[in-house]
Amino acid sequence: MAHFARVNEDWIVEQVIVINNDVIKNNLGIECDWLGEQFCQSICGAHTKWIQTSYNGRIYKNYAGIGYSFDPHRNAFIPPKPYKSWLLNEDTCRWGAPVPYPTDGKAYVWDENAIRWVLAQ
Repeated sequence: MAHFARVNEDWIVEQVIVINNDVIKNNLGIECDWLGEQFCQSICGAHTKWIQTSYNGRIYKNYAGIGYSFDPHRNAFIPPKPYKSWLLNEDTCRWGAPVPYPTDGKAYVWDENAIRWVLAQ
């Protein structure tokens, strides 16, 4: 099955749908994402914008979810930023804390005010 994300004019994902892989194959049996986009437009409106996504991250780094953004310069779906202080990892296009998570085996939560991990209660 193929997955396609509908993005709005601000490149924010509003919907993700699943379509049959046969829909995106050309007459030579080669998968073409533009065929999937055309199919999605045929059922959801010609004015809609669709981008293929995949669970394994082989297409555009991350599987698209509602609220994710698509960055055409990074060619990646990027999840919403969880905290103001967190930084984007350019390789994975995922957010990470500016301070490494402790490795002592205890559970921690992020404290945005203190910009650090604190023991979970």
